Amino acid sequence: MHTVLLPEGWAAPKGYANGIAARGLQIYVGGQIGWNPAQQFESDDFSDQTRLALSNVLAVLHSAGSAPEHMVRMTWYITDLQMYRSGLKELGAVYREVMGENYPAMTCVVVSSLVETRALVEIEVTAVLPDAV
Repeated sequence: MHTVLLPEGWAAPKGYANGIAARGLQIYVGGQIGWNPAQQFESDDFSDQTRLALSNVLAVLHSAGSAPEHMVRMTWYITDLQMYRSGLKELGAVYREVMGENYPAMTCVVVSSLVETRALVEIEVTAVLPDAV
């Protein structure tokens, strides 16, 4: 189980947490991009790539017996800030479709490029699977 951290007097953030406290098995998901399990891109659309990147994160979590509710930290690396900002409403829907209402501590960083040249977004996650009680 984890606890969302919200300092006294702070407004609640929308779509993320300022911090998370957790105890248990730590799971580190390396950066996942928007390609399929065969490592092939199906689209050059930002939302489509985000859906696949999130689905890839979910697959890695599941392989460790974990799930979105165990995420404590998520970092997005994006190549185009305008594309991200203009698609926030759609991205929110894509996020909720794949990850549900699970909002870890998040960071979004704009980068000049990613290792895979067609990649528009790369997402890494830390999750904590609670200790058995």
